[in-house]
Order: sequence, then structure tokens, then C-alpha cells
Amino acid sequence: QVQLAESGGGSVQTGGSLSLSCTASGSSAGVYCMAWFRQPPGKEREAVATLVVGEIGTSIKFYDDSVRGRFTISHDGAKNTLYLQMNSLKSQDTAIYYCAAGFHRALFCPRGIDNYPHWGQGTQVTVSS
Repeated sequence: QVQLAESGGGSVQTGGSLSLSCTASGSSAGVYCMAWFRQPPGKEREAVATLVVGEIGTSIKFYDDSVRGRFTISHDGAKNTLYLQMNSLKSQDTAIYYCAAGFHRALFCPRGIDNYPHWGQGTQVTVSS
């Protein structure tokens, strides 16, 4: 079983920055993809960014169009921690952010929630003007 714990959410003004962290523990061997999802109020959970973590020398990333150029996903294997650096935040970035881990092996990590059996508890990000 993989346990994921997010931290770093909070409130920020439009144009500000936040950094999220997600530390994995437990039986994380075999995890191939990790991802950040978010769920805005009243909306479905959606993939924000994904990252291949299970291939040495490869870190293929995907970003949703809504965050490309503003958000950066990264992973520190030594710390078993996934990061999401969020810059130039907008009000529409307000959501609960979740990290997820999965075992699906592909060139690009999938964006569907069904591909990720392990989830963190979520952390709230609120962007206000």
C-alpha cells in the first residue's frame, strides 16, 4: 500500500505563487506515474500535471493547457516527494489539489483518475483577487 501526504496549500492573491509537496511512503516500489489533480468547487476532478517517475533517466511530463507555462511538476526520488510549483495563480486555480500514484506504464502518464489507485487526502488552494 502506498500512502501519500500533501502539504503546502493555502490562500494567496491573484498573481501569487504556492508550492505543493506530496511525500510517498509505504510500498512505493513499482510506482511508474505520479500526478497532480485538482477539484474546483462543484466540478469534477481533473488532471493538472503528470510525471513519469518509474523510468531511470526519463521524466516525461504533461501539463493541462490551463496551467502550462505557470505550473511545474517535479520529483525528488531520494526524498520520495512530488512537487508542484504554481506561479501566476488565477482565481480559476482555486480547488482542492490531490496527488496520485499509479502503476500504468506508458510514454505519457494517463490523465484519467481510474489509472491512479493511490491518492493523498488533498490540500486546499484558494486564489483571491
